[in-house]
Amino acid sequence: MDNSYWLRQTPAKPLFPDIEWSKPEQRSSRGRLGIIGGNKLGFAGVAESYSTALGSGAGEVRVLLPDALRKAIPPSMTDVTFGATTPSGSLSKEALGEIQALAQWSTALLLCGDAGRNSETAIAYSDLIRQYTGQLIITRDAVDLVKNDADALVNRPNTLLVVSFAQLQKLFQSVYYPKILTFSMQLMQLVEAMHKFTVTYPVTIAVLHRETLIVAHDGQVTTTVWDNPMTIWRGITAARAASYWLWTPNQPLEAVTASLLANTERFS
Repeated sequence: MDNSYWLRQTPAKPLFPDIEWSKPEQRSSRGRLGIIGGNKLGFAGVAESYSTALGSGAGEVRVLLPDALRKAIPPSMTDVTFGATTPSGSLSKEALGEIQALAQWSTALLLCGDAGRNSETAIAYSDLIRQYTGQLIITRDAVDLVKNDADALVNRPNTLLVVSFAQLQKLFQSVYYPKILTFSMQLMQLVEAMHKFTVTYPVTIAVLHRETLIVAHDGQVTTTVWDNPMTIWRGITAARAASYWLWTPNQPLEAVTASLLANTERFS
């Protein structure tokens, strides 16, 4: 079987070292990342994404939170705006103006989760997916919130989904893709499925399976051994990937793969 599309990365053998070296010295040349998320019950993922993006080299970072969190923001988050809030404490559809303003300012937008399960938030996100043409990164429970937009997501260029295996299963099912994913499948089988899926669709996907982080785009697949799933569930992995993608907008596979070998200490 020809699997020349599959590249394996290790800490001792980075696949794309040039990505790290190509980071512009001037912060103003590293792009602008907008982060959206949070609800009145929590914004830990938003705060983690904010600090990770700044530490990973993003040029500028701004955050949009529900107004219900106005009094809960730590002093370390210095560039925050607030949008209208639903009774349950999530962003409401009335926050579209603030979302659009952040989108116009941003090079890339990260929907980082902690979004709640509110239908109004889902409507706002759905409008964003269809109107925004920049780089869009979606992870954690924000992926579940936009599940009804699966067709739009996979057909949208400049889109990165950092998902769990269960979320990937639902994505394949939602677009009626003729391949059933199972938790018991071998790594090589999933790599082949990701290869074929991203030949069909322009989306970029990163997913954890069998202690391996798989990244796929345009039929190319990279794998990196991954023993810290909490960095994915806390939003760190997506924020770091978004930061690297900012200064290499035409190389999503390379940027995301390179970001996986980064660690926060190097940027502290």
